[in-house]
Amino acid sequence: MRLELARRIAITIGALLIFRLGSHIPLAGLSVRADLNSTNILARLSVLSLSLIPYITAAIIIQLISVVWGRVGALERSGEAGRRKISRATLILTLLLATFQSFGVASGIQSIPGLVTEPGGWFLLSATATLTGGVFFLVWLSEQITRHGIGNGIALILFVGVVVTLPAEVAGTLELVRRGGISANVALLAGGISSAMVIVVILVERARRNVAVEYAARQAGSRLLPPRSSVLPIKLNSAGFLIPSTVTPWVFYLPLALATFIFGQTPWLAVAFDHMQFGRPAHMIVGAIAVFVLAFVYTACVLDPERAANTLREQGGAIADVAPGEPTAAYLDRVVTLTTVIGAVYLAAISVIPEALVAYGELPYFFGGGSALIVVCTILDLETQVRGYSLTKPGGEYL
Repeated sequence: MRLELARRIAITIGALLIFRLGSHIPLAGLSVRADLNSTNILARLSVLSLSLIPYITAAIIIQLISVVWGRVGALERSGEAGRRKISRATLILTLLLATFQSFGVASGIQSIPGLVTEPGGWFLLSATATLTGGVFFLVWLSEQITRHGIGNGIALILFVGVVVTLPAEVAGTLELVRRGGISANVALLAGGISSAMVIVVILVERARRNVAVEYAARQAGSRLLPPRSSVLPIKLNSAGFLIPSTVTPWVFYLPLALATFIFGQTPWLAVAFDHMQFGRPAHMIVGAIAVFVLAFVYTACVLDPERAANTLREQGGAIADVAPGEPTAAYLDRVVTLTTVIGAVYLAAISVIPEALVAYGELPYFFGGGSALIVVCTILDLETQVRGYSLTKPGGEYL
């Protein structure tokens, strides 16, 4: 193993260990004498409880805004100065979302009898500041992993958050089987469905629609580059794994939370919250629609057929039987639309099917679609980065 690669892996492991350590640091002001009904809640209330969800949501919202607001999109493509402004706007939106969510969490746990030592304004302020600060600490830590480690820092932190819960969830399922809560056949069926889901995710995430491109001979400085053939790969799922696992829950609960803040606890809001609980038909229907629509919008942000057509023309490339310029952009737009339909249906299915099986099939819930996407996509990205790094450093030192 190369020394540089080993150094990066060591930095990544160290940063992830820091993340896990922080996940066990409890919020200040919680009572260690909380009753048994509050034990599970107490165990989850660490300074890093919000994880990176507010930051990821803010980043995706900014990207979606850049699709519908050309000025923001142009700013993103204007160079380093424009990207810094986009980054600053993302952090500001992260602060707003994290503060809003932190205040909601602090208010909720303060209302649980015996969980907070001294309820009141000071606890609300300190808990909100602590949870919000935890989000920004993880943003910084993920950037260090991306710059100095191996892999994408955000994806790896989400990946670890999923993986560390799997042993306990599997053990809980086995305990249910031992006590007779569910049959062994049901547990095996759940494991088989989870395995099949992982296989489907791997196949789809590796799938590409390759568009054949022919490059004419052209002059590059003093060299004459000969004609060559290539492909333009288009992923079936260009929206990635973040939309179903991070953004969609905000579609459910942010409007309801805002309505509660404005109107208070009203009967119709209580009914709406009840219908939006996990496993309810409204939750699954709205979730599937949200994932499908957001997948299209996000793909439009990351794949621009017109820009790809202009890049091909500048590099002397052309698609067979398609004229350069506007016809090429129209052709690529049709291809991207068709592949996005497949990708959006896949994301919606991978999000809703496990929930439906848990709600109506009496299966134990221990590996959802969003978790499968995070785990598989992170592993595939790590494999690509390690292989690419090794191939680009053929003369490096070895351990």
